[in-house]
Amino acid sequence: MTPRTNRTDEAPSVVVCDDHRVFTESLSLVLADAGYAVVGQVDSPAELLAVLRARRADLCLIDLNFPGTTALEWMPRLRAVAPATRFVLLTGYLEPAVLAAGLTAGVRGFAHKGQQAGDILAVLRRVGRGEIVAERAAPRRTDARPGVPGQSQAQRVARFLTPREREVLTRLARGESTQTLAKAMGVTRSTARSHVQSVLSKLGVHSQREAVIEAARHGLVSVETGEWLAG
Repeated sequence: MTPRTNRTDEAPSVVVCDDHRVFTESLSLVLADAGYAVVGQVDSPAELLAVLRARRADLCLIDLNFPGTTALEWMPRLRAVAPATRFVLLTGYLEPAVLAAGLTAGVRGFAHKGQQAGDILAVLRRVGRGEIVAERAAPRRTDARPGVPGQSQAQRVARFLTPREREVLTRLARGESTQTLAKAMGVTRSTARSHVQSVLSKLGVHSQREAVIEAARHGLVSVETGEWLAG
């Protein structure tokens, strides 16, 4: 996929590899906002291998699990073509066995996919400085109380989403269509569309994809699990 940002000489370059497209795009937006040059967004280790052959990347964020394979199985090939790239493993399972296997494979850092974007960035910055980050950190929930200084507009708006609207947003984050979520919620498609439109209006966006990306950027939902994170 075409990178979202143009690389500058000063910006650390990073490539993101995950088979959840919305997660990849939302994380890439967060990285770009934080000053990173996103030089690639790919869906599989095979595509990542091709990108790393073609472009230099200082850092790589890669999911642990892919259909039929894992990132750890690909690490020898990835490191062979990009020995200077520092790899950070994204996973929902920060268990000792995963950390040990990752370190053995050459992974330099680990981030829980349920963490807020800021926590993932913190891991990436530490790895970029040359540290090895292998800590078992539980995802932190977002305190989204209205009026708290420093909160994003999306976090403040989250408090005004109804329980139904929150359910709709989490289902959209899991990739469900309007028809699917209507059936799952036991409502008509017309009612489901009404709930979706209300979510879009409150978040100030124009499409379901934008709503999920905006929510993920601000730690409202996990696009990996669909879990509501904002309290």
